[in-house]
Order: sequence, then C-alpha cells, then structure tokens
Amino acid sequence: MTLRPIRRALLSVSDKQGLVEFAQGLARHGTALISTGGTAKALRDAGLAVSDVSEVTGSPEMMDGRVKTLHPKIHGGLLALRDKADHADAMRAHGIEGIDLLVCNLYPFESTVAKGASYEETIENIDIGGPAMTRSAAKNHDWVSVVVDPQDYAAVLAEMDANKGATSLALRRKLAQTAFARTAAYDAAVSNWLADAIEEKAPRRRALAGHLRQALRYGENPHQSAAFYTTGEKRFGVATAEQVQGRELSYNNINDTDAAYELVAEFAPAQHAACAIIKHANPCGVALGRDLVEAYKKALACDPVSAYGGILAFNRKLDGATAEEIAKLFTEVIIAPDADEDARRILSARRNLRLLIAGGLPDPNAGGLAYKSVAGGFLVQTRDNGHVAASDLKIVTKRKPSDGELADMLFAFTVGKHVKSNTIVYAKDLQTAGIGAGQMSRVDSARIAALKALDAQKEVGWAEPMTKGSAAASDAFFPFADGLLTVAEAGATSVIQPGGSIRDQEIIDAADNAGLAMAFTGMRHFRH
Repeated sequence: MTLRPIRRALLSVSDKQGLVEFAQGLARHGTALISTGGTAKALRDAGLAVSDVSEVTGSPEMMDGRVKTLHPKIHGGLLALRDKADHADAMRAHGIEGIDLLVCNLYPFESTVAKGASYEETIENIDIGGPAMTRSAAKNHDWVSVVVDPQDYAAVLAEMDANKGATSLALRRKLAQTAFARTAAYDAAVSNWLADAIEEKAPRRRALAGHLRQALRYGENPHQSAAFYTTGEKRFGVATAEQVQGRELSYNNINDTDAAYELVAEFAPAQHAACAIIKHANPCGVALGRDLVEAYKKALACDPVSAYGGILAFNRKLDGATAEEIAKLFTEVIIAPDADEDARRILSARRNLRLLIAGGLPDPNAGGLAYKSVAGGFLVQTRDNGHVAASDLKIVTKRKPSDGELADMLFAFTVGKHVKSNTIVYAKDLQTAGIGAGQMSRVDSARIAALKALDAQKEVGWAEPMTKGSAAASDAFFPFADGLLTVAEAGATSVIQPGGSIRDQEIIDAADNAGLAMAFTGMRHFRH
C-alpha cells in the first residue's frame, strides 16, 4: 500500500455540500488549503486559513473568471511525478509546489440546462478549468488524490485519520476512476445539449453517461450482474421515486415498474383515474375509472391470474380504499405520484411490498432519447411520444363508430403503444378486455388476447367475454384480412389500426362485410 501524505489541497467547488466540514478535517491534519472565488469565501467565513489561487500563480483571475487555474503552477503541481528527477528539477526551477489533493465538482451545467436557461447562459456554465484540473489530478493518481463527489469526503478523511494524513493507492485509483467518469459524463451532457441546440439528429459521436443509483443483487437472471444508473433527465418515474417500504428493487422490478408508470401516465389524472398492471414488461390489465378503486378493479378483471405478483401503477395519489383492495392480492411493486397516510399505513403491513412515490407523472408528450444496446454498439431513437386524437382518425368503413366505440378505440390504441409487438388489444368501457403481446403473427396476438378474455370470463363469472362488443386495436396495419376477421370472431365491433398496407382496400371490404366500424390512425406503435 503506497501511502501519499496530503500536505497541500486545492478546493474549487460549485456544490458546497459538506465542504466546510471536510476542509476542517483537512486542517486538523495540517493540510494547507488553496481555493478560488466562492469556495475560498465559504472557507474563510468558517474561520479557515486559505490561499487564493492567484497568490499561487502570481496571475489574477481574468476574463470573468474564465482563466484562473489554467496555469503551470497549478497543473505542474498536479501532474508532477515527485520521484522523477527532471520533474523535480522543473518544479524547483519554476517555483512549482506539489498539490496532493484536488477537490472539484464542476460548474452546474446539467442543472442549468434542466432549468431551461438561454443558450448564452448555458455556454457560460461549461466548465473548462475544472475538468482540466480533474483530469490532471486523476492521471497522476499515483501521487494525487482527486475528489469530485461530496460523498467521498468521508472516505478520504477516514484514510487520513488512519494513516497520519495520507491516502492509499487503492483509494486514489478508485477516486481517479470516479473523476474520469465524471468528466466523461460532463462532456457527454455538453455534447448532447449542443447536438439538440443545433438540431443535429444523428451527431457523428453520441456519448451516454450515468450516475449510479443502486447496485443490484443481479440482472434479469441470478448469474448476471447489474446496476441501476440515472442519466440526470428530469422525468418522473423510477429514477425520481422514493421507496417508502419493501425489499430492495430488482433489475426486473425496475424495468417493469418503468413500463407500468410510462403507460399509466398516458391518461390525464384530471380526466380519469387510471391503473396499469404489468407482468414481464407487458400490461395484463389497464383501465380508467371515476376513482382509483374502480380503475384497479377493472384492470384486475382483465387477467386476474397474471396479475398475481405483478407491478401496479396509478396516475393519482394512492388512497386508503384502493390500498385495501390491493392488499388482497400479492403484488411486487406499487408506484404512484403520491400516497396518503391511510394507504401507507395499510400497505405497511405487507413488509415485502415495494411502495414507490414518484413525486409526479412523466409527460407523455415530452421528447427525449431512448437507447437499446446491440452487439458492438447501441441504437438511439427519440421517445415514442406520438398520440392520436379523435380528430386525427380517418373512418374508412361504411359504418361509423359510436361515441362509446370511439372512446374505447382510442383507449385500446394508447394501451397498445406500451405492449410488445405484434400487439392486439381489446377494450370495452375503458378497460382492457384482452391483450395479445409479442407474437410473430398478428393473428396469433388476436387469438391469444381473445383466449385471455375467455379465461377472465370464467375467473370473474361473467355471462360472456368482454371482447363481445369491444374495440380492437392493432399496433401496426393488418397485412391480410385474416387478422381482422379473427378480432371480429372474438366479438369486436370496432377496429383501430394505422393503415398503410398495400391490401388496405381488401381489409376495408372485409370490415364492411363484417359490419365493423374501422379507423386508420396513420401512426404505428411498434415496440420491440
């Protein structure tokens, strides 16, 4: 273990959380403190002795602070190999003293973008000196400790306390990795913002970075390792959620909960209460109601067998009455914008149940990027924020849909957007009647969804399956009439689909012969 004493430290931070306490810890070990601007003021206000960077460099800050640390006496102090003769000679010749610790967490670029700052303000919040110093210190981690996260302050002080003011090589290497990851993430944020600003949809280089939210026990399967990283995107969901209770979230929990919450957010809470039940990333029941209890019961009725051990998402504050109903079924995760005291108390009896409070609903109309890994690279596309309203529909059949059919058609098509392709969704009275997901043939999806409706009929005790008189939605066009006839056989009276097949007229004729009302959306919702 190669120990390096921290005799001299340079602190320059935007995030001053824990700064004073950390600097006081350094001072207890006799570490000389160098600082800049607001950081130096905060330290002096706490009664600490601090030297300004300008005193060290012999040069004043200039150009509105753009130039202050870009100087040989700073970078030489960070980069010098103290045991290399020519480096030591250069330090003596140019009056350079070693810097053993750099504490730097960069200008708040990401938060500046998030608040919608102007182009000019955003540019001014691109840090140059900070990343340069951070990379210098991280490269020379054999000699220098570098801290970019306040959460690492305790580890540095603990080692200094244990080693008479020194840090170990193992810690310095770990800190260096974190530092390089931070500057990489920072540059990624800048480059991606600039790509958006200049409307470059496919930049030659696209950077992706994340911040560890949670190390996971394993991935999709126990033999896979996994972790959950957040990108900094301000979108309500699993990444913003507070876990009120329950066991640690798994990889599959997080994936399924995200799918559930993105789906339920499609429905405005001011208009309808909504519930989505997800199993293996696909909905097994979705419904709208006057309140959450009604929405939950309707969603559960679609497939009560598959709902066991599922993920529940709601678009309104979870209330006690709904929690009472949920408590009757084994559920893995519940996510909602909030939960009242009654709901929290009732669900607290289910200690293994994870209750997540997201703080808000994601905006289904917002833009953003979606990523998918492939061998040797990754695919990037804009988020599917496409929506279809009644005014967008083209009614192509002789029979026009009733108001009730039209509402169910739009509801089913919205749900279908969140089901793995190929997809058929039957809906009646604003609840799913049957969902067919992820089949190679659209006909098979239609059959499976109808079979699920028959199973639900037997389980709930209805006189007939809910597909009778339902609306059927297809995520893509029907390439042949067989798929359309299958949904008609299941009892659907109206159909919504994108259209666009070379056999559209054949499909329209089949719908007319079956007495169906059919609408084309002109928008496809593949989901793979």
